[in-house]
Amino acid sequence: MITIYHNNRCSKSREALQILEASGKSFNVVKYLEDVPTKEELKHIIELLDIMPIDLVRKNEEIWRDKYKDENLTDEAIIDVMLEHPKLIERPIVVNGDKAAIGRPPQDITKIL
Repeated sequence: MITIYHNNRCSKSREALQILEASGKSFNVVKYLEDVPTKEELKHIIELLDIMPIDLVRKNEEIWRDKYKDENLTDEAIIDVMLEHPKLIERPIVVNGDKAAIGRPPQDITKIL
């Protein structure tokens, strides 16, 4: 099952959702700001993306700039910060089985469909 971690207020996330709808494939929408992933889920997503936790952080968000930018955080601490402030999680993220992609640009998700 395909899952999109979605924020409807984000234009890139809405575009990725349209791509999924046009694909005709079944998918699940997780509004991650309301239904925050568990720590294990977030770690799994990071592993599937084959990135470091810091690469999933929206570093231009005010909360990151004000509270964490100049901190020397461990990977574990970065994950904890994203869980505490899910707005910091890059979006959209699409997971399809053992593959995942960040939809920036949204067309990047087509590689895993």
